[in-house]
Amino acid sequence: MGETRLGTVFLLSTAPFIGPAFAQGDASDLTRQIESYVAQEVAGINHHDALKATAFEADDTISMESGRPASLGRQAYIDGLRAAFKYEPTWHLRLIEEAVDIPRSRDMAVYRSTYFQDSTMAGVPATQKVNYIAMFKKQKDGTWRIVWSVVSNIEKPHKR
Repeated sequence: MGETRLGTVFLLSTAPFIGPAFAQGDASDLTRQIESYVAQEVAGINHHDALKATAFEADDTISMESGRPASLGRQAYIDGLRAAFKYEPTWHLRLIEEAVDIPRSRDMAVYRSTYFQDSTMAGVPATQKVNYIAMFKKQKDGTWRIVWSVVSNIEKPHKR
């Protein structure tokens, strides 16, 4: 395991203990801005509009989800969403809870959430809980963009 990977594992394993470095529970303008950006992307998903669903993605974003290869770049993510919208026309997200963690440096923000992901299973309405995590990074021009995101299933799809 390389030095960088060990450092990442260490950082992630100690994250619960370095809380004072983060503005936890922060109700700052940045927190509301990040939540608004994600809400706009979710609205894009719910309206099956791939451009709006990726409006705050960096051009070189990395999008990962259980059961599929990572999408590398915003255009690949757009193409994947368009295919998903055709495959599952009932796909819809409903927010359960969300949080934004911002380090004191304010050069990045981590958005964490849980959603119900509604769809169909063999023609029957179904749902499942999923976690969504996205890292926003402040760009050179001052804008905030998602540089990577992960969707992870918490449970198997089941009838609604």
